[in-house]
Amino acid sequence: MTAELEVKPLSTSELQGPSQDFTDYCEAEFERRRNSGEPIEEDEYREAMEMTLRRLRALEDEGYA
Repeated sequence: MTAELEVKPLSTSELQGPSQDFTDYCEAEFERRRNSGEPIEEDEYREAMEMTLRRLRALEDEGYA
């Protein structure tokens, strides 16, 4: 039996340092890709961004980033 975890987006108002820089980059890249005319899987992009951001935040909390 696998438990499904509900992943809630992180609040961008709480971000600082590398997390904020990463989020800014991802948002700019997302807009660039959306406007390029090439297909983009928005849900997958957002999910990957959130997973990476959560890991980055954990590293920041531990003093590594």
